[in-house]
Amino acid sequence: MADTADQKKSTHRRRVRLLPPPAWWPLPAAALLGLAAGGAYGVLKAPEYAATSYVVAVPDDTTEPATALGFAQAYARIATSSSTLAYAQPRAGIGVQQLRTQVRAETSPESPMIAITGTAKSATEAADIANAVADALSLSSNQAAKNTGVQLLLFNQAVAPTAPASASAPLSGAVGLCAGGLLGGLWMLARPASRRRDGQDAQAVDSGAVAAPEFASLPAQGDHSETKEKESVR
Repeated sequence: MADTADQKKSTHRRRVRLLPPPAWWPLPAAALLGLAAGGAYGVLKAPEYAATSYVVAVPDDTTEPATALGFAQAYARIATSSSTLAYAQPRAGIGVQQLRTQVRAETSPESPMIAITGTAKSATEAADIANAVADALSLSSNQAAKNTGVQLLLFNQAVAPTAPASASAPLSGAVGLCAGGLLGGLWMLARPASRRRDGQDAQAVDSGAVAAPEFASLPAQGDHSETKEKESVR
């Protein structure tokens, strides 16, 4: 009796089949992976600070305001040039090549103001970089003010920021979650159609959803002969 019970158990285990994972499993898996990667990036990456200094192009009495606007666009382009950064390097305290990667200049087509932003791992260093480049740009441009009729004046000096400009860990995790979900959805759409059909058929077979085809019932051979005899009698 014990052997018979064991045989029944083993037969039952053989009959048990593991259902395949659902077809949408890459979506949550990729989303969770992106969440973990984004959160880890936000935690491990050192915070980055940004400080901005503003200079404005001012025309003299013989120059039209539109000319100052054009010179502001030109000075914004040379704010990160080698000559300007060479002037700013002593005050910034870092090399020219490194300084080039930690400063940027922006301007508006409607305003003769130039925004010079410095970035660094320290808030004080970011402000020093922005102010150093702003002073160097003003000095180099004012040397030609007699010929151009436009000079750059310091409008607002950069101060050390109180909060980092880089994304926090929760924000990085949210971005990673969205990116992972997007990649998972794209992977599901890009899968071959045959694989999707095979997965759907396998799920239908395992759940008993595939029904056997129905055939119309045909009369038996004896019934067919009896019908013919009745017709002959008539």
